Parts: sequence; C-alpha cells; structure tokens
Amino acid sequence: MKKSFFLLLLLFVMLLAACSKETKEASRHNENHQTGNAEKDDKEVKDIAYTYPLSGLESKEKSRDRAVAVMINNHPAARPQSGLTKADIVYEVLAEGDITRFLAIFQSEKPEKIGPVRSSREYYIQLAKAYDALYIAHGYSPEAKKLLTNGYIDNLNGMQYDGTLFNRVSFRVAPHNSYISYSNILKGAKMKKYKMDTPPSTLSFLKDSDIEKIAGENANTVDVKFGSNVQFNSEFKYDNNLQKYLRYSNGQQTVDYDTNEPVAVDNVFIVKAKHSVVDSKGRREIDLKSGGKGYLLQKGKWREVEWQNIDGRILPVENEKQAGLIPGKTWIDIIPSNPGTHAAVSFETH
Repeated sequence: MKKSFFLLLLLFVMLLAACSKETKEASRHNENHQTGNAEKDDKEVKDIAYTYPLSGLESKEKSRDRAVAVMINNHPAARPQSGLTKADIVYEVLAEGDITRFLAIFQSEKPEKIGPVRSSREYYIQLAKAYDALYIAHGYSPEAKKLLTNGYIDNLNGMQYDGTLFNRVSFRVAPHNSYISYSNILKGAKMKKYKMDTPPSTLSFLKDSDIEKIAGENANTVDVKFGSNVQFNSEFKYDNNLQKYLRYSNGQQTVDYDTNEPVAVDNVFIVKAKHSVVDSKGRREIDLKSGGKGYLLQKGKWREVEWQNIDGRILPVENEKQAGLIPGKTWIDIIPSNPGTHAAVSFETH
C-alpha cells in the first residue's frame, strides 16, 4: 500500500515538473515573440520618415503647409533674384518674345523675401493650380486676368496690393522692383480667408538603392537655349562635390541677392512643347497637354525621356512609367519644339 502511494506521489511530482517546464518555455517563447515584434516595430518606426511632398526630403513632422507659387522676374535688370534658392520646384518658361520668367513653388522652405515679382500668364497659372498653390504675381495678361478674377485659383496680385502686401525696393526700377515677404503672403492669405494647411500631393522620388542605378550619358554641362537672345540662355553645371547642378544665366551664376547662396538643384528636366505667338507683344500660348520629348539630368548623367501632363504637372516618363526624382530641388525648363525658333539643348563632358 505504501509502495503504491509513493509511486503515485512520484508520478504527480514528475507531471508537475513537466507542466512547469512547458509553462516556462511557453512564457519564454511569448516573451521572445513579443520582443521580436517590438524590435520589428522599432525598426519600422525608424524606417518611416516624414518627407516634404515636393522635395522628398525628410521632415521632422508631417508637412501640413500649402504650396505657394510666385512669378519671379528673369530680366537681366532683375538679377540676382531673391528666394529662388528656397524653391522646391522652379519652372522656367518664355513669357513673351525670348524673355523667360520663373514660376517658383515653395513648400518645404519659406524665404524671408521673394522677388522681383512679375506678371502672370495663363499657362503659369495652370502649372501652379496643379500643386493647389496660392498664386502670387504682380500684373497679368488679358487671359490670365480672366482666370484670376473668375476665381480659378487662390491668388494675391500686386495690382491690388501694391504698397501694402507688395513693396517696391529702392535699388531697382519698375517693373523690376516689386517684392513680397513670406509673412505678407500669409497675411494676405488670412485677409482673403485662404486655407494654408492643405499640402500638395507628393511627387514620386527615388530610393537610395535606385539612385545608385541611375543610367545615362555622362555630361558635366547642359546649355539650354530658349531662342536667339543669349541673355536668356540657361546653363547647368554639375558639381561633383555637391552632387548638384549649379545654374547660370548667360554665363553668370544664379545666386541669391541677399545671401549670395547659389541656386543648386538635384533634378534638371528639359521639355519641348509647341509654342504659338498670340499677340503683337509676343505673348504666347504653350501646349502643355500633348506631351513630347524631354531630357532628364540626374547625378551628372542625362537621358532622353518623354514628358506627360499628369494631373496638370509636367513629369518625366520612361517605358510608360513615371520616372522618379532624386530627393531635393527640381528645375524644369520648357522650350519651344517648333522648327526655326533657335531653341536647342546641348550637352558637354569636360
């Protein structure tokens, strides 16, 4: 009887030990699993970075600012300009004759002063609309005025706010002396009850691994001719140390008037589009819908691509897919595709 009792007791102790071992192993497994998930979650948190929608560069927090698009004068009497170095995107397009003008789109950075501010054209307004930008100009063509007065885009114009939101500087003469501060842009937006907390949709940007695979022909310099007037030639030289393109106008480097900081961009996109002269002043219509040939410059290399109008934005397309941009700043030159216009693109390797 005693022998049977001790055997039962021994069996109970063995079962109890086995259950305890299984419980500890299960607990250890759950702990490891939870730790693994925590490590995985931590890694995912580290991998997820907020980025600015138009530059692709990292932001400390989610970007909530509306884009602002400003018409900037490119007449030789208006150089050097203020604020261009802070723009995420700059469109360089003919305004009339062989004279180009800039549409500078700001979102990730807000320059203290921008200018000289110049008058608007219909196609600049359409480009700004694609980024849901608050549009800033001083003056307008007849067609542009119709769009602005009919509420096509939220805007502030120096024709209504000269001397209040827009200020004339003493070191230049009209029409090359109208400037606006970013604080006055925000002041004007508040006056007009425009919402400024609606960021644009993000562009497509390359990952580091994709940037290393960028293909194309080597070229240190690209020269862009909009017409026969050499004062408006646009030249980009690749700086190997900065790994960016420095911009020049007619051989003169483009820098900020106030800081002397050079304009340095990561993507140069040159597109050819049909231009038509529509009045005696040489104003133009530009076909920004049909698409066509383009050249994309990144990391000291260039390649021929197509351009398409995607929701109003002029973007590079390769093999029927949108080509990614390098995170940073982008400069877009739109030149005439018409024969006999003297517009041309040439590449050089030194």
